[in-house]
Amino acid sequence: MRKFIHIDMDCFYAAVEMRDNPALRGIPIAIGGSSDRRGVISTCNYPARKFGVRSAMATAHAMKLCPHLTLVPGRMDVYVEESRKIKAIFKRYTDIVEPLSLDEAFLDVSDSTLFAGSATRIAQDIRQAIFDETGLTASAGVAPIKFVAKVASDENKPDGLCVIPPQKLLEFVTRLPLKKIPGVGKVTQEKLALLGLETCADVQNYPRERLLKQFGKFGKILWDRCHAVDDRALSTHRERKSVGIETTLAQDIHTQQQCLEIIHKLYPKLIKRLKKVSPNLTVHNQGIKLKFSDFQQTTMDQRTQVVSLSTFETLIPQILARQQKRGIRLVGLHVAMPHEADSRQLPLRFEAGGGGETES
Repeated sequence: MRKFIHIDMDCFYAAVEMRDNPALRGIPIAIGGSSDRRGVISTCNYPARKFGVRSAMATAHAMKLCPHLTLVPGRMDVYVEESRKIKAIFKRYTDIVEPLSLDEAFLDVSDSTLFAGSATRIAQDIRQAIFDETGLTASAGVAPIKFVAKVASDENKPDGLCVIPPQKLLEFVTRLPLKKIPGVGKVTQEKLALLGLETCADVQNYPRERLLKQFGKFGKILWDRCHAVDDRALSTHRERKSVGIETTLAQDIHTQQQCLEIIHKLYPKLIKRLKKVSPNLTVHNQGIKLKFSDFQQTTMDQRTQVVSLSTFETLIPQILARQQKRGIRLVGLHVAMPHEADSRQLPLRFEAGGGGETES
């Protein structure tokens, strides 16, 4: 059995702001854009979550749920620096680290001799080191397989530790609701519910062949996870898969010409980001994302080898065929990077940002 630890910082951005400004402690706060400019919540602290405020929620809606919510614009440079310090702490315990974002990572401590090889004590020491050196709290999950370590880190948040030993592994997984399984999003969860599948125990008692027929490759993954099977090792380098930029508009737009004007403004910023990854602008495909006034969103991609403005312009009338007289509140551009086997680009080290004109 391997020994995996998943470390997840507690409301990371908000925690940094509360640490640096004591006046923010104990009151509902959120990091995000202002409601009058159609901002979106990046993250919030636990007092705000009690009111139903969540990440990716429109700021205007968050303010309705919690009228006394304090908005903080955010300081990405500070969060990146704190993340660097935390990753340096991880490296004291193992070289096998898989970062998932600025505020979470997997560690493989299977071969560590620290604390007599106890993954539980290593996790405790990591959490203590993070608090002593940054003033921030982290939650941790310890398990013999990867996805369970991640699920476990959320069990006792905030500032908690959950250990799932090998002999308790199947028991823990069996009682999990399927929405806890990585990869089971809202749409998949609804499809599973229609089949009467809501927990891992339900899947365990469901015909495997039927699950594979209905969900294909993901059906096998789901079957394995529900039976506490996950043979994945950690990936210690992250290949950049896409680059994108988007902007939420202060007012809805409606016409093709207005879309073109926004795209012409976003395109130079996309190219600037892309050149850091692919100086020759080599890509696998490029596409456009629109979010309409009813918050439904759609994307349209086209295969291409070199990104170009003209390709984005060609996609505009095609994607607007889906508009159905709705206003457009967000426009985004994105490109997918070539597959590693087809590219001579070096893998990009994990970096912050890359998902919108304002960082979230």
